[in-house]
Amino acid sequence: MEAILAPIGAWVADVIRSMSYAGIALLMAIESACIPLPSELIMPFSGYLVSTGDFDLHSASIAGAVGCAIGSAVAYWVGVWGGRPFLERYGRYVLIRRKDLDMADRFFERWGMWAVFISRLLPVIRTFISLPAGISRMPFMPFLILSFAGSVPWCYLLTYVGKVLGENWQNIRHYFHGADLLIGAFLLVGFGFWIWHHFKPEPEQVKK
Repeated sequence: MEAILAPIGAWVADVIRSMSYAGIALLMAIESACIPLPSELIMPFSGYLVSTGDFDLHSASIAGAVGCAIGSAVAYWVGVWGGRPFLERYGRYVLIRRKDLDMADRFFERWGMWAVFISRLLPVIRTFISLPAGISRMPFMPFLILSFAGSVPWCYLLTYVGKVLGENWQNIRHYFHGADLLIGAFLLVGFGFWIWHHFKPEPEQVKK
């Protein structure tokens, strides 16, 4: 993992140094567009630059949140324009049935606002929540506002920690590693349950 993250961290640092706040926004947009570029590298390095006096804490954090909103919007519209029609036509080949889409629609209709806001505060999940929100066609403006609102405290937290750590900003990865593993395990269990649910016999099949 270190061999993968080290060059990514170096690239992130180069982008931010060369593009300033726009670089932060660009990188966080990539992270929020379902591309797993760790925000745990982007914002802490920005915080390190705050500690050196090159950046302002508030400007860096808001730039990150704006980037999150932009990337989330891209992933959302991919879900609306491409994801929904694709799954309706080919979803059965990956065990996604029409009733699964209907269930997701009901979930986002009832809990979508909370789901988007809370997801933006969680590692791993925050990267991918926008696509299913678009597939379920959650109203766009509430989605965008809540995505931005949920990203603000996340970006402030990571930037502030990076400021405190200073030159040791990359050490923040160790603090989030356990959370990443826990959420990854939770998602794996959920995926396993979903597979079991799709392969278990229907009640009428059991009677036969």
